[in-house]
Amino acid sequence: MAETSIEWTDATWNPVAGCTIITAGCTNCYAMRMAARLEAMGQEKYSGLTRKSGGRAKWTGKITLDEAALSTPAKWSRPRRVFVNSMSDLFHEGVPVDFIRKVWDVMAATPQHTYQILTKRPERMADVLKGEEFSVLGNVWLGCSVEDSRVLSRLDDLRRVPAAIRFVSLEPLIGSVADADLSGVHWAIVGGESGPHARYMDPIWVDEIADMCADAGVAFFFKQWGGKNKKAAGRTFRGRTFDEMPQAQSSY
Repeated sequence: MAETSIEWTDATWNPVAGCTIITAGCTNCYAMRMAARLEAMGQEKYSGLTRKSGGRAKWTGKITLDEAALSTPAKWSRPRRVFVNSMSDLFHEGVPVDFIRKVWDVMAATPQHTYQILTKRPERMADVLKGEEFSVLGNVWLGCSVEDSRVLSRLDDLRRVPAAIRFVSLEPLIGSVADADLSGVHWAIVGGESGPHARYMDPIWVDEIADMCADAGVAFFFKQWGGKNKKAAGRTFRGRTFDEMPQAQSSY
């Protein structure tokens, strides 16, 4: 577990490490840079997960399953919101279903924590979680990333996921998603890309989402404007910060 500066969670937990670039939202993934840094620091868990290409770290597609990390949440005495696999994707095709089940068992055994799982592969998420061995856990929120209109179909797959809370992370937002259907979604996180190669986020795109959330009754969380200096850009939108969180759902 690691404490984190991510605004919408309290800590990260990484029983899986490593990933694969699949769409434009992955291009400047912070986890690729972090994995390369951790490997350079001698952390075996991140060995071979990235390679240098064009002077930047890129995923190799190698996936590391960290069995030892599975025992970590049971050691935390204070309840917290936990971002699961900030350094990977639990529903990557390289993660076996039996390992996903082990993660599920840990989350079921630690109901004092709220787990937030984010994927760019909601189709696999929906297919895996339909299995009899997976029950809907009230302390597990399931979400997908949507960076622009080209991947809006992910929301259709997300709606097939049995979950207490469904959410969408519109980060890095690199295009308008004005045609998004937020039905069945309880929470939307919006953020601009940050880092040395950050792409522009048009404020109009944020306005579209904020209005869409208000109309659909979806909790709206504005994470950041992003850019090369995200702290300087801040996270004020329409004159204030938006830190809305979803409410527990009585039915799935």
